[in-house]
Amino acid sequence: MAAEGTGKRALITGLSGFTGQYVAQELRAAGYQVFGTITPGHAPGEGEFAVDLNDRAGLAAVVQQVQPDVVAHLAAIAFVGHGDVEQIYRVNVAGTRNLLEALAAQAHQPSAVLLASSANIYGNTDVGVIHEDVPAAPANDYAVSKLSMEYMARLWQDKLPLMIVRPFNYTGVGQHENFLLPKIVSHFRRKAADIELGNLHVWRDFSDVRMVAQSYRKLLALSAGAWTSGLAFNICSGHAYSLGEALDMMADIAGYKINVHVNPAFVRANEVVRLVGDNGRLIAATGPLAVVPLADTLRWMYSA
Repeated sequence: MAAEGTGKRALITGLSGFTGQYVAQELRAAGYQVFGTITPGHAPGEGEFAVDLNDRAGLAAVVQQVQPDVVAHLAAIAFVGHGDVEQIYRVNVAGTRNLLEALAAQAHQPSAVLLASSANIYGNTDVGVIHEDVPAAPANDYAVSKLSMEYMARLWQDKLPLMIVRPFNYTGVGQHENFLLPKIVSHFRRKAADIELGNLHVWRDFSDVRMVAQSYRKLLALSAGAWTSGLAFNICSGHAYSLGEALDMMADIAGYKINVHVNPAFVRANEVVRLVGDNGRLIAATGPLAVVPLADTLRWMYSA
């Protein structure tokens, strides 16, 4: 029996990014021929194109050359604390529009276009477990940019088979240390006695990047009749961990407790206190998830 991606071409924007590398592995293992965009200034390898999302002509030329059957649009400014607010909107909204414009202009239409949004769009909500129909209440520019991207994409849903994914927090080997869990793991790996963190009273739905990549692959393989264009899917484990629990897990893994200091400079204004998702719609569409316990993910990262 042929693999699900046999004879199909996949385009991943942000191929060399943290998530892109794992999605590429998933798609290649499923038989897809994988192509992708990387940030200009880096030497492209086989199947890679160094192009800026805001280079309309360059991006259109890549799409024309690849003629993708499925698309995973992952390229974005993904760090909430990113300093250049204008770039956040330019890349996350206008850059996505350029991609959709290029895809819609092709005679060969993809069977699925996955757009990576974010669970940050929900903001602070009194809903205990967040489902996809919870009203958006973005609390920072990153979240506003992602919600804006979702609204902009609706202009294309009659032309392209779009699906929106809203990943909650996830982590794994290769994630940059300006993200919380990689920062914590790196401190334990080098046996640091102390660590400075921001708000300790936060709860997050942490997933393993390998589960996220598998979920994206399964969604891309769905036939168009299995979902409605523009439908959003939460990508999450459905379980919230406090920052204290994550620190305790790392203490067990590393064999010592670290001294935690709250640095007011790291405490974000409009911090989302609790973010845990309902993954029922995703499971209904793709089947059971390979949820990895957070302690196992942290052990993988610590041992890498």
